[in-house]
Amino acid sequence: MKALKRSDFLGLSVPERILLVEDIWDSIAEVPEAVALSKGQKAELDRRLEAYRRMPKGGSPWAVVQRRIRKRR
Repeated sequence: MKALKRSDFLGLSVPERILLVEDIWDSIAEVPEAVALSKGQKAELDRRLEAYRRMPKGGSPWAVVQRRIRKRR
C-alpha cells in the first residue's frame, strides 16, 4: 500500500476531508475483528455489559445525557 503524506489530503476541502475520514472509519467498522482490544479495554467492556444486564434501565437516554453535558458549558 502506498503511504499517504499530509500533502495528499491537505489539498482537499474540509468537507472532502470529513468524507475521507468517514470512509476510512466505515472501512474499519466493516472488519471489527481486526481491531484488537487490550486486556483492560476488554475487561471494561465486560464490566459495562454485566452492569447493563443487571440493570438494563439503569442508564440515561442520550437526549438526557446531551442536555446534562450542554448545561455544564
